[in-house]
This record gives sequence, structure tokens and C-alpha cells, in this order.
Amino acid sequence: MSDPRDREALIEEVACAWRPRGPDGGVRAHPSWHDLDDEGRAEGFEAAFTARQVEAALDPDGLSSAARSVLARIRGAT
Repeated sequence: MSDPRDREALIEEVACAWRPRGPDGGVRAHPSWHDLDDEGRAEGFEAAFTARQVEAALDPDGLSSAARSVLARIRGAT
């Protein structure tokens, strides 16, 4: 990957909370994850971790968007 802007965009994509679902409903890796090298994946993980911490700090219940999504699935919400 030669363009640093492309790399930054991929890292931002893997840091977001959205993940695709497979036919069985299971959560899959973000497609951009596979386009990054090991260093980029580590940066993406750190960016996601930081984003979830900020989300939880701003949430009245202390939950990140990922935690809310998991709870909604457990509770049977759509």
C-alpha cells in the first residue's frame, strides 16, 4: 500500500464499530482488516479500543456502541 491516505482510511474503517454479518448471523472481520499489514492492524485495534473508551465515557450507562449492540442482540432487539 503506497498511499498513506489509503492506509489511514483503512485504519479508520477497521476502527469503526460496524462489522458485517455472515449468513449465520455471526460477526465477521471488517473487510478492510484484510487489506492492512500487521502494523496497520495493530493501529486499527488501538484506534478502535480508544474510540470504545471515549464512547463509554460519554454514555450515561458507561457503554460503548459495541456493548450496546451486543446487549441488544442478547435481549432480542432488532
